[in-house]
Amino acid sequence: MAFAPMGPEASFFEVLDRHRASLLATLSRGGQEPSGQGTRMASSAEVLASIENIIQEIVTSLARKEAPAFIIDNRSSWENIKFEDTVGLQMVSHCTTRKIRSDSPKSVQKFALILKILSMIYKLVQSNTYATKRDIYYTDSQLFGNQTIVDNIIDDISCMLKVPRRSLHIAVAVPSNIEGIRNLITDAKFLLIVEKDATFQRLLDDNFCNQMSPCIMVTGKGVPDLNTRLLVKKLWDLFHIPVFTLVDADPYGIEIMCIYKYGSMSMSFEAHNLTVPAIRWLGLLPSDIKRLNIPKDSLIPLTKRDQKKLDSILKRPYLTCQPFWRKEMEMMADSKMKAEIQALTSLSSDYLSRVYLPNKLKFGGWI
Repeated sequence: MAFAPMGPEASFFEVLDRHRASLLATLSRGGQEPSGQGTRMASSAEVLASIENIIQEIVTSLARKEAPAFIIDNRSSWENIKFEDTVGLQMVSHCTTRKIRSDSPKSVQKFALILKILSMIYKLVQSNTYATKRDIYYTDSQLFGNQTIVDNIIDDISCMLKVPRRSLHIAVAVPSNIEGIRNLITDAKFLLIVEKDATFQRLLDDNFCNQMSPCIMVTGKGVPDLNTRLLVKKLWDLFHIPVFTLVDADPYGIEIMCIYKYGSMSMSFEAHNLTVPAIRWLGLLPSDIKRLNIPKDSLIPLTKRDQKKLDSILKRPYLTCQPFWRKEMEMMADSKMKAEIQALTSLSSDYLSRVYLPNKLKFGGWI
């Protein structure tokens, strides 16, 4: 994340100021502020009690000579997801569940891994200590198999316990105690979310923050982790300044932008804490490719995987309220081409920081 103290004349931000006024007017009408509806932080005592209740159910099942099982909300079905434009994707109140049985060859290993990680979480919370997901994986890497298995189980446990994942004392790269950040003050005119760390670092090297200050820049280094999303949400809740995304003009860049704005299916049960529906798409737009005459040799053909991802996004419920996004994605589908942000260097080495972003911000080139 980067903050900057000084920059262009006030008139430069006229369109941005109008956009912020529109956002604030919407908030005052109750149109976009899901205040107080988020999943609250659970106390250590509550987390411990929830885990103890689950273990008690297992003991009770064993006493009855029944095979214990975990009942977990199904986080991988669109049938369990609803869309609200003020929040994003969230789970329905009565969703279908899946059973992780201890007597089934297909699920017994996962049952055991959930039980193991539950015990580790219990010790962390009880001792008021923290561990990263990576730490947990390396306690027994052969048993867990790979990091993704650990990550998915942690999300399952968070969903099963009905508590935010940060209450489980499992930390990630961004400081884990986002709720504990106090006394933030800024006169920033906007917040820019940059998809990739390489682009973020290039903008810093080009002194972009000083040129366009006051501003805030954040990067999740690709798909954002939980705390990066919490940080963006906190900055929006505190300051209500325009929030823009700078992502590759490809299906996976769009996917990342959608996670910040509308949330993900897997974390939909915690959408109120994580989404910022006011986010706008600043670039790179597929229409920019044609408008700027970016050379064809700087473009990349869409792969079958890209096309499948693009088709999937186009079917999502939030696209019904984003006709301009849909138009951009259909343009990409028709051209069968994608472009990375770095394609702008074909115009000039500092085109992104010197021309593209300043013009977009000055003249309202977002959707």
